[in-house]
This record gives sequence, structure tokens and C-alpha cells, in this order.
Amino acid sequence: MTKTILITGAAGGIGRAAVSLFAQNGWRVIGVDRNPFAALSGAEGFPQNGLFIQADVARPEDMQSIFERAHAFTDSLDALVNNAALQVAKPLVETTVEEWDAVMAANLRSVFLGVKLAYPLLKAQGGAAVVNVSSVHAVQTSANIAAYAASKGGILALTRAMAIEFAPDQVRVNAILPGAVDTPMLRAGLDRGHVGHGDMQERLDNLARKTVNGRVGQPTEIAHAIYFLADNEQSSFMTGQALVVDGGATARLSTE
Repeated sequence: MTKTILITGAAGGIGRAAVSLFAQNGWRVIGVDRNPFAALSGAEGFPQNGLFIQADVARPEDMQSIFERAHAFTDSLDALVNNAALQVAKPLVETTVEEWDAVMAANLRSVFLGVKLAYPLLKAQGGAAVVNVSSVHAVQTSANIAAYAASKGGILALTRAMAIEFAPDQVRVNAILPGAVDTPMLRAGLDRGHVGHGDMQERLDNLARKTVNGRVGQPTEIAHAIYFLADNEQSSFMTGQALVVDGGATARLSTE
């Protein structure tokens, strides 16, 4: 039987890599993004047997519409991946209320609403999974990214609460905490000043040196970790957990 998954933030970075991986493994994919699923050089378009919905998860009315369309497309969901995110990279004292609220709406409230609205479809499957994409910033962070870090920490706490509440209906909930991954969001945020100066490649190289593996991660590597948590055949005894995928960055003492 074909499995069905809904992935937010599906048009780029980690989300796009996840769409490709699940489709390659025979899953039907419902993708959501506020941006169109634009054609990229050498990349395939959105899977033909899936459904792409252009909508903004930060808007409650859009979330309602997303799941109305999802209900029309499928009677159940095997997995939900809450991946969409917004990052504001600036000092806390310079962050406006509007910016703070925008980050919380896109990153944290969207997870609450997404799971709440998806729950009937997840429960109907009789053995489903939720994967919330948090961040290493939930446990260790850096300067000038406070709103993002707070939202990702909230996702981690919400994941535990959801896992406890949803276990009776056989819905597992786990979080994944990516480290530095070469995505448009990472590149846009590299002007925060904590990884040196120079051109983009120099900044990426400096960031890579801060990991044990000596490199920045790739979206496909995070997608494979998401697949592991979403697939009941691989991670059926995991719920309420945080899987860190960061090239060993959080393993090293900052004093070294």
C-alpha cells in the first residue's frame, strides 16, 4: 500500500530534498511552501502523483485551507514533517515585536496548528509519525539569532508533549536537530558575524571547520534522517526524542 506524507517548507533546502527522497521510495507527497516549487537546473519537478500547495504556514487561514485540500487528496497520512521555518538574524535588542511574532508564527505556531489539523488523518492511519524539524539552536546557540533559537527550543518541548498525548493513538512524534546545512537559509544568515568575514565560500569553509567532520552538511543527509524517523518500519520504538545531525558540532567543548 502506498504511503502518504505531508512536508512543509517543501520548495527548497531540506524540504525539497525530503520531497525527492520520499518520492523515490514510493511515497505520495503533499508539499507545502509559500514559494512556488520552481524548476531548478538539473532537478526534477514536483512528483506527478503528489500534490503541491502554495500557502503560508504562518497564516492560520492558510493552514486550514492546506488541510482541507489534504483531506480531499487522501483519507489518511502516514507521516507529517513540519519543516517550514523563518529566521531573523539580528541582535535581540534590535528585534522588533513584529519580527519576533513572525518567527514564532512560522516556526512554532505552524507546528501546533499543523499537527492539530493533521491529527484526524494521522490517527486514521493507525500507526503514523510526526517529524518536527528543530535545530541545534534549541540546545546550543550563537549571537544574533535569539528569536529563531527560542522557536526551535519550543519545538523541542512541544515534540515531547505531543509524543505523550498521541501515543494512545499510535502516532509517534520525534524531532530532528540539524546543525549547519548548506541551504538558502544558512547562506542568508551567514552575515551574523560569528563565522568570520570574507565571501560566501570563505564563510562556509570557516563554519565547516567548527564541526568535527570538518564540513557543512547537505540537505539530502538531513532528508535521510527525516526518512528514518518518519518510517514506522525503521523507527517504530522511537517517540518523544531529539535526533541531532550536526557533524559532531555539539560534541566538542567550546573551550577547545
